[in-house]
Amino acid sequence: TVIKGLYFIVTPPLGLGKSLSYSLLRFIGGKLRPLLLIIFQKEKKMGKRVTNGEIPSSFRDPSGFLFLRDGLIHRQVNTVYKENYDHLINSGLYKTLVDAELLIPHDEADVGYAKSDKAYKIIKPELIPFISFPYEWCFSQLKDAALTTLKIQRTSFNFGMSLKDCSTYNIQFRKGKPIFIDTLSFEKYRQGQPWVAYRQFCQHFLAPLALMSYKDIRLNQLFRVYIDGVPLDLTSSLLPFRSRFVFSLLSHLYLHAKSQKHFADKPIDMSCHKMSRMGFLGLIDNLESTIKKLKWTPRGTEWADYYQDTNYSSGALHHKKQIVAEFLDKINPKSVWDLGANVGIFSRIASDKGIQTISFDIDPAAVEKNYLECVERNETNILPLLLDLTNPSPGIGWENQERTSLLERGSADTVLALALIHHLAISNNLP
Repeated sequence: TVIKGLYFIVTPPLGLGKSLSYSLLRFIGGKLRPLLLIIFQKEKKMGKRVTNGEIPSSFRDPSGFLFLRDGLIHRQVNTVYKENYDHLINSGLYKTLVDAELLIPHDEADVGYAKSDKAYKIIKPELIPFISFPYEWCFSQLKDAALTTLKIQRTSFNFGMSLKDCSTYNIQFRKGKPIFIDTLSFEKYRQGQPWVAYRQFCQHFLAPLALMSYKDIRLNQLFRVYIDGVPLDLTSSLLPFRSRFVFSLLSHLYLHAKSQKHFADKPIDMSCHKMSRMGFLGLIDNLESTIKKLKWTPRGTEWADYYQDTNYSSGALHHKKQIVAEFLDKINPKSVWDLGANVGIFSRIASDKGIQTISFDIDPAAVEKNYLECVERNETNILPLLLDLTNPSPGIGWENQERTSLLERGSADTVLALALIHHLAISNNLP
């Protein structure tokens, strides 16, 4: 399938002299083009999108699965989940979470859409404009996702339910905020039952956040290797020794890892693993306190401080913004990808016009600053994400389909590539 209308805006870096600008443009277009802004239309070949059938990412859950019907996402709720689904709806928990914008809302659809005779309900969840994954998030995005998950768990507990699944992949960003998307992750709480998703929460949230905070921000890329979360024994071996003196990390990570190893080949006696209601809430409170204390400050990096350190004059920067704004007004796109967005200055030209904008950059510090500004300004149309254009997110998991590649997750009406091409061509030797 050939999709037309994908626009690129390409600018040479301002202030570097005409010779470099011209040679750069000659390298790109084969001709001298003495313009600040080059706009061209490109045809992009993409694989044919599936509009019907099951979605591979949900095959593990016996409670139900996602499927496409006429290009729209539906979720089948199996009869085995009937009791939990009814309690979720009838207890008021569903409405409470949806009203608080913590859980994705859904409509119930015709059960005749069912893909098997195991169906109890068919629901149609609200569409998320763009699906992102934790290895594309900055530190504060993962931290906010963790705190949102704990808030949902605490709220669920007050309605007699608990999360059985605390995967990071159950969180997406909608209107600038994290939201839980797996309606079938709730189960009825039974007195004395420990939190079954505790280990998963530690592997998916606490472990990577601790590694990013104490060791190296780039360790969030471990998500691409460990789809079920970062193993706690690996986390313990990578964290610096000083982290052992933080009691919450000692208990939730180090001792947790040792207990996993100790009990790995032993039968589980649930009668010995009772947890009181107060103990359950205490665990949630302690995890929340631990997550809140984890910090990472984006240091001065080349791309995070790009517009402070470059020799753009205020007039040149204003003129560049004006050209981009006029171009966006002319084509009026519904979605924009800003590649190499730095801290999102030009992304906001699009998002402030109400255009759904994905603001990509390779620098974790730049993405962090971008996201924190989104939070401060309560921006709803922009999603900052980490992206290495020379090594974009691949398909991972079973048959490389559980988590789809970046290009499979969507396309954009318009792409901004401002002062980017020369970095790919010269620094990365791309043809």
